[in-house]
Amino acid sequence: MIYLDNAATSLRRPPCVIEAVAQAMQSLGNSGRGVNGGSLSAARVIYDARQKLADLFGCSSPERVCFTSNATEALNTAIFGLFGPGDHVITTDLEHNSVLRPLYRLEKRGVELSFVPADRLGRIALSDFAPLLRPNTRAVITTHASNLTGNLVDLDAVGAFAQEHGLLYVVDASQTAGAFSIDMARSGISVLCFTGHKSMMGPQGTGGLCLAEGVEIRPLKTGGTGVQTYLPEQPAAYPTRLEAGTLNGHGIAGLSAAVDFLRETGVAAIHEKETALMRQFYDGVRAIPGVTVYGDFTGDRAPVVSLNIEDADSGEVADFLAAEYDIAVRSGAHCAPRMHRALGTEAQGAVRFSFGWYNTPAEVETAIAAIRSYAEG
Repeated sequence: MIYLDNAATSLRRPPCVIEAVAQAMQSLGNSGRGVNGGSLSAARVIYDARQKLADLFGCSSPERVCFTSNATEALNTAIFGLFGPGDHVITTDLEHNSVLRPLYRLEKRGVELSFVPADRLGRIALSDFAPLLRPNTRAVITTHASNLTGNLVDLDAVGAFAQEHGLLYVVDASQTAGAFSIDMARSGISVLCFTGHKSMMGPQGTGGLCLAEGVEIRPLKTGGTGVQTYLPEQPAAYPTRLEAGTLNGHGIAGLSAAVDFLRETGVAAIHEKETALMRQFYDGVRAIPGVTVYGDFTGDRAPVVSLNIEDADSGEVADFLAAEYDIAVRSGAHCAPRMHRALGTEAQGAVRFSFGWYNTPAEVETAIAAIRSYAEG
């Protein structure tokens, strides 16, 4: 199979990640639940992972790296834990439902929302943020890259805007963590939400949020922590504050190994290779008659190319690619409803090709040939 659905999840992972998970499943106990060897080993592995992630993302301390099961849980934790009735939040048309649905739920409870609009290329303009400011504006929430178009948001520019106006800045790095350099301090990010199973090439069931100093989030979940058992409420100190219940120690061991791989290989090298594959595909399909490619390809971007072929249903195209060429892609709406409205693709959806570290130029050429074959009928 030619796997070109890396924006959904990595399929092929570094051998060190698989080995770390297998070893952890044979050796780790429950972190924070005793002083036996298994429990202490788990605690060491998890703390080590926190330290590596803090270093990778420019987070101030490992204690402010809190683990979740994925970016969706991280975003829900941040959004429900920071905002309440009377607050106003600015976000964008680029967002995934992991941001939109929590915000829409809060809107029913009295949180006010404003959206920076996207144009027909899926771009947003920094100049469109300031007119949305209100006296009760608390935060800006943006993705780092659209999972549909691959267009980037300028974290440094939006972060500077947020700092200038005394706002929190929450970032969804689902599509970029591991393949782009991200520095919370440099970009003025208050909360960085990430997942481990996409460009980080870690196990599914891993993710988290990194918090800047001074950011205080109400716990989304409460329960066992292994410490301060007699407190009637969740302990206040991070990371325990946001980590009720048993952590996925086995997955976190794999994520820790994935970070080792990222650093040894180089995030810049990973980004360069994935970008080259994306550009090769884009250059190969953009001039095929009947093909429409979505997004802005004039600058740096995530390794994603979404397209349609005339008025063909995107699901039918994806089925053709799978049946005739054994190519795996993603079709449909991609959990990005506002972006599809901006692009005018609500009814048709789009066929998304997303490239990863383990893809090859030969696979890209096969995908180009497959699109040409479908378009030529």
